[in-house]
Amino acid sequence: MPRYLVTGGAGFVGSHAVLALLDRGDEVVVLDNLTQGHRAAVPAGVTLVEADLGDSARVAEVFATWRFDAVLHFAALSIVGASMREPLHYISENVAHSLRLADAAIKAGCLRFVLSSTAALFGNPDRVPIDEECRIAPSNPYGDSKRMVEEGLAWASRIHGLRYAALRYFNAAGSDPAGRAGEDHDPETHLVPLAIDAALERRPALTVFGEDYATPDGTCIRDYVHVTDLAQAHIAALERIETHGSCRYNIGSGNGASVRDVIAAVERIGGRKVPHSIGPRRAGDPAVLVAASDRLRAETGWQPRHGSLDDIVRTAWAWREAHPQGYADRP
Repeated sequence: MPRYLVTGGAGFVGSHAVLALLDRGDEVVVLDNLTQGHRAAVPAGVTLVEADLGDSARVAEVFATWRFDAVLHFAALSIVGASMREPLHYISENVAHSLRLADAAIKAGCLRFVLSSTAALFGNPDRVPIDEECRIAPSNPYGDSKRMVEEGLAWASRIHGLRYAALRYFNAAGSDPAGRAGEDHDPETHLVPLAIDAALERRPALTVFGEDYATPDGTCIRDYVHVTDLAQAHIAALERIETHGSCRYNIGSGNGASVRDVIAAVERIGGRKVPHSIGPRRAGDPAVLVAASDRLRAETGWQPRHGSLDDIVRTAWAWREAHPQGYADRP
């Protein structure tokens, strides 16, 4: 039975990747320091190693204890605004920890590595939809940190034979359709859960940052990918590197949605109004960010199964309604 190490497997995207691996019948070990993840997000029967990637001795011990067929790496700091306030912290955490993890894997003979990267490394793109050939020019330290990790993995591929995949995406949203996992951040910064909680009167009215963009309704357009589809994309990339070597893929739903589109979908699915107000633009917010996933689809056969905005909101609403305190509602 294949065995995989999933770092950040107690977090939002990582926990859904764990479920995807378990559904295939694979064995999973989760390594997570639980600063952003949740113990209750790790399914019964899955080993959780509570440790920080900065603890090199502990990481080496994990590789000495188990033999892994591959590493799926989700653990990272990922808030763009925070990276602008603490650039050196973000770069040191994301870059140093990721490359030390890859180094430990290589020394243990584990030469398969899947990186959960980010489309933020494209900065303000020169064209939309954003494909893999677009100019890489990060506009924040978070995006730049992922660029550095990708380049480090490329060197490891050339010198050590590491086969890696880097998956670039914008907005993971939704929750496991079976209700086994969902989104629970503190503080919450993602639009879909913020809009749902505003509709459920669990937080103040939503603020829409700008309504004068060059888009059909004046609000920013973003690419939302269902988190279960995103997890499956990581599995598809894992299978790809087994037979074809290293790869880099952009992941998108193929359809952007504006802020007003998201609000309308939440109201349609939940049957409640989303109280909101219009605020000023946020500095640095591009009008449209949509990723092209043509290469991923063509080379792996990946297709989103929950591609509509209503599918995303429906599963997110079910999770938020059933778990008003997030994972704190679970034993």
